[in-house]
Formats: sequence, structure tokens, C-alpha cells
Amino acid sequence: MLHEFDHLPEGVLDCAPDELASLLPGPSLVHLPGRRPEPLFVSVLLHGNEPTGLRAMQRLLHHYMGRELPRALSIFFGNVAAAQEGVRRLPGQPDYNRVWPGGDDLSSPEAQMMARIVDIMRERRVFASIDIHNNTGLNPHYACINALRNEHLQLATLFGRTVVYFITPRGTQSAAMTRHCPAVTLECGKPGEARGVAHASEFVEACLHLAAVPDSPVAEHDIDLFHTVARVTVPEDVEFAFAPAEAPLVFPRDLEHMNFQEMPAGTPFATCRLADPLCLAVQDEQGRDVAHRYFRRNGEVIELRRRVMPSMLTLDARVIRQDCLCYLMERLRLPHGG
Repeated sequence: MLHEFDHLPEGVLDCAPDELASLLPGPSLVHLPGRRPEPLFVSVLLHGNEPTGLRAMQRLLHHYMGRELPRALSIFFGNVAAAQEGVRRLPGQPDYNRVWPGGDDLSSPEAQMMARIVDIMRERRVFASIDIHNNTGLNPHYACINALRNEHLQLATLFGRTVVYFITPRGTQSAAMTRHCPAVTLECGKPGEARGVAHASEFVEACLHLAAVPDSPVAEHDIDLFHTVARVTVPEDVEFAFAPAEAPLVFPRDLEHMNFQEMPAGTPFATCRLADPLCLAVQDEQGRDVAHRYFRRNGEVIELRRRVMPSMLTLDARVIRQDCLCYLMERLRLPHGG
């Protein structure tokens, strides 16, 4: 499935996300030379409805038009077919950010492609890795890491002080690349926001100028570090809606305003008219059912049992069905010693 280029194919620098499929033969890995030979690896459009990565790389490369890059740059243009339709993934496709090495899918063509990309970048002595995403809810810009090592923390705080550490979901690009270099996932707000494009582009350019990723500890006052402790989904057989609409499970219309807010125990989260005690599925990092650790039933109201911080809450029903309702996070003390 993978197509490799040693140059940027014609038209890619100026196209819209839905035009990329007409310019590339499929998922494509583009290698561009730079002054320092160890490449920075950047993946964009792993989800077809998250265009900020593409826009950020177009902005960056326009800036360097006719000039040498400070460092070699390898860009993976992921699910271009889904981008053509403006959706996260097409029916029948796996999620392009769940099939990298370390995930549960090892045999699909997509998983084999991602494994090949990791091998290629390892052979090229990859310098660092960046995976650029959008999200659909009201969230700040933040970086995610999969290892609590100094280099990864330093790279993440170069993007901003809000950093999220996670080990699930499995099969993500950043988790696969973490085994070979400092790696981050960037969450750049909603699609179409110019601030997200600028922030991502400026971060990639800063990384291109680094001679090395610092391995010194990050000062505690320079980081807000959170740990993803649970993933919340709506079971497939449970119908849901957002107030004032009616359904067996109803979420408040301002649900996404809880994102990155530390919500106290007792905060109302949903209304459930089913016999099921919670109407929600909640799994921890080991895949265990922990719904009753984080939620409780008070009449028809589902409320938080303990203080947590949600992230990625969205009012997009399709995203909720294809991915999840949200993640739950807790503050994490900065590790010492790297």
C-alpha cells in the first residue's frame, strides 16, 4: 500500500485535503533532504477529517521554498482516501492510528504498511517523530507522549505546558515511534482553525532547528502533566442524544466544556432512563471494566464518583461511535531522574 517519494509530488504543496487523493497514488511517504541528515518524521491525515497536519506542512514548506531545510524531513500522508470524503476513516477501513506496531492488528495490509514505515525510519536513523491531529470538542492545544523520559517530556513542552501521558489506545504512531526516538502526538484543536495550523507549523520548524532533543529534566513549573487513566465509550446498543433531544441516554448540551477542567465528585455527566446502572462502558489501561470507579447512579442522573479531568469530549455522534466519548485523566507528578 505504501508509496515512497524522494521529492514532494506536484500539486501537494497547494492542494486541499480532499484533492490529495488525486495527486498521490495512496498513502505516501515523502523524504526531503536537509542540512542534518537524520530525519524528522511527521505524519499527517492518519484521520481523514483532521487536516491541520497537512495545512501545517504546506505552510512550513512554502516558507522554505528554494531554501535548504535545516534537517531532513520525512512526511507520511496517511488516509488520503478518507480525506477525499472528509471522514475519519472509510467503512471497512481500520483506524490508521490504531494499526502501528504494538497494537492488536498485525496482519492487515494497513498494519503491515505501518510496520514498514517504522522500519524505514529506523534505518534512516530518525531524529524525532511528530503525529499531528485535530479533535472535535473544545480542547486546548496539547501534546501526548508514551514514555516518561526526559527527551519526550522536553519535546512535548516545546509545544506547550499541557502534556498528556497515555499507554492506551494501543497501536498509535507515537507509541510505535517511541521505541526509536523521542515522539509526540500533537492535538491542535478543531479542524479549520488557523491558530492550530500556525502552532503545529512553528513547532515542526523548531524541531527542524534542534541539534539534539535535550535530555535534562523538565522543571515542574514548566509543565502540567496528566495521565490518561480510562476510556469512556457508549455501548453500541445504547441510543444517545444531547439535550434537549430525548433518548435513553442524554448528555448535556455543554458537555464539551468539561474538557481539561478538573471536575469534582458529584458532577452530573448524563441522564440515563435504562435499567443499566450506568449506560456507559469504561475501561482502564489494562482493559478492565472500571465504570463504577469513576461513575455512580443517582436516580436517573449519572454523576462522577471521583475528581477527574475529561478530555476529547465531543458533540459529534459519529466520532463517539467510531472512537469514544472521552478519556478521563488524573494529574501526574513529574518523574525525577528521566
